[in-house]
Amino acid sequence: MSNALTAAAAGFGTGLSLIVAIGAQNAFVLRQGIRRDAVLAVVGICALSDMVLIALGVGGVGAVVVAWPGALRAVGLIGGAFLLCYGVLAARRVLRPGDGLRAEGGTTGSRRRAVLTCLALTWLNPHVYLDTVFLLGSLAADRGPLRWTFGLGAVLASLCWFVALGFGARLLGRFLARPSAWRVLDGLVAVTMLGLGAMLVAGS
Repeated sequence: MSNALTAAAAGFGTGLSLIVAIGAQNAFVLRQGIRRDAVLAVVGICALSDMVLIALGVGGVGAVVVAWPGALRAVGLIGGAFLLCYGVLAARRVLRPGDGLRAEGGTTGSRRRAVLTCLALTWLNPHVYLDTVFLLGSLAADRGPLRWTFGLGAVLASLCWFVALGFGARLLGRFLARPSAWRVLDGLVAVTMLGLGAMLVAGS
């Protein structure tokens, strides 16, 4: 039971570290939340899309590892290197902060347009496949039989983040618009990613 909770907590922390990075998707969700425009649909699309992608990563990478055990070492090395690079970039953002997450912009115009925009920002972003399919999949594979528990933790992190960002936008908007807030978040992301990357490479 304790191992399952540890795996779920690791999945939650890793998923959250990847999701909270400043990006177009988060900016769009925040904007919709502040305007109270199609918030439920947008949050649902983001959370469900992450669930599908995480499941593909956990199931796909896990199946490869079962068929070819040597793949775990290769995936671990590549995933670890990616994590280390991700951590370095986050640390660089701490030292050279940019703007906060801006919610300004044009109106969505309709629920249909908001849905289509959200789908495009989610599924046409190449980084989402690296993060949720490959990276989380490789980390989950390292958990062996508990890889789905790890994936469940990552799915829960995605759900919590998008619900908080969309429905708590009016409270979070001013906080997340400050560069100092993202320096703190990026600092936590850097520490988490560098630590996980080093452990993954060492374990491989």
